[in-house]
Amino acid sequence: MGTAITRIAARRHFFDHMVVADYDLPRAKAAVAALGDEAARFTPARIDAADTGAVTALLAEHRCDVLLNATDPRFVLPLFEAALAADVHYLDMAMSMSKPHPDRPYQEVGVKLGDEQFARAPEWAAKGRLALVGMGVEPGLADVFARYAADELFDEIEEIGIRDGANLTVDGYDFAPSFSIWTTIEECLNPPLIYEKGRGWYTTEPFSEPEIFDFPDGIGPVECVNVEHEEVVLVPRWIPAQRVTFKYGLGEEFIGTLKTLHALGVDRTEPVAVRTDQGTARVSPRDVVAAVLPDPAELGERMHGKTCAGTWVKGVKDGRPREVYLYHVVDNQWSMREYGSQAVVWQTAVNPVIALELLAGGVWRGAGVLGPEAFEPRPFLDLLVEYGSPWGLREQ
Repeated sequence: MGTAITRIAARRHFFDHMVVADYDLPRAKAAVAALGDEAARFTPARIDAADTGAVTALLAEHRCDVLLNATDPRFVLPLFEAALAADVHYLDMAMSMSKPHPDRPYQEVGVKLGDEQFARAPEWAAKGRLALVGMGVEPGLADVFARYAADELFDEIEEIGIRDGANLTVDGYDFAPSFSIWTTIEECLNPPLIYEKGRGWYTTEPFSEPEIFDFPDGIGPVECVNVEHEEVVLVPRWIPAQRVTFKYGLGEEFIGTLKTLHALGVDRTEPVAVRTDQGTARVSPRDVVAAVLPDPAELGERMHGKTCAGTWVKGVKDGRPREVYLYHVVDNQWSMREYGSQAVVWQTAVNPVIALELLAGGVWRGAGVLGPEAFEPRPFLDLLVEYGSPWGLREQ
């Protein structure tokens, strides 16, 4: 994700300098070296994202104004804390992790995604600093679509449903997730969250409420199921909707594989003892799964098809029922040709770069812990088109 961000940002001139920090320094150096003439505006650095003190020192050393978190959700809180300690702004694409209810995970809500970040909102506001959370594609662009629908397309909203689907295939692999398998396991096997006005948030079984959703631009009908995701937490905080859901188009084979991983217990994150020739080592089963699967960032050349992220909205406009789908489609052939990044990664990475540009220009302003819904959507959508990746609106 970080590599895709540098390739997108290198074509824009709203910033003076960007530090590309990674635990693997050669990886950071490779990301910078690939930028050609623009590489002078980027500096590679080694950092452990779990070390809040070290990240805080790095931000101070390079006089950074903002920390853009492109890591997986395990590192949200230490980076969030580092930005606050360094007195800089913060953006992420995935929020602090949830903790299912210990006894009744599919009946009662535990700690929700982002709860630990929103709890610190007064401190961010007191410092006059912004933590813009969930600013990828989903969450992120999907939330911008929701705000746009509320502002310009509807007088009353009955339901907002994020619907994500694709027709991507990967040559040579029967099972090759196009995004981090670590994160995919987390969001797909946790209890899905649903919001209803008057009832609030509640949980359900994984992969519940299957429906067939017809995706645009040739992708076609895909079965979608409930999955835990940040939009269900974010949207109701700013937009008056009767119901909010998130459904992924995963497919029967993908769901079956995830269920098998869960049944075997290899979706767990707690380390287990493994005997080797050198002795006993403690490893996380989920880390092993991630290690044996192909790196999603390296699948672009083998990948074919399109991915679609979007927001389905049902409600009333001018006294008449209305139903629309606001969407963004990226063709893997295009993203590989133009940026050398596969479609799912590029589609996610472009959104925090656009948000940074809006913040740098003073178009988006704020303090505290805020989601994308807290800002004017039209400037964001206009910049998305300017970046060469238009969005669409379909009447349902």
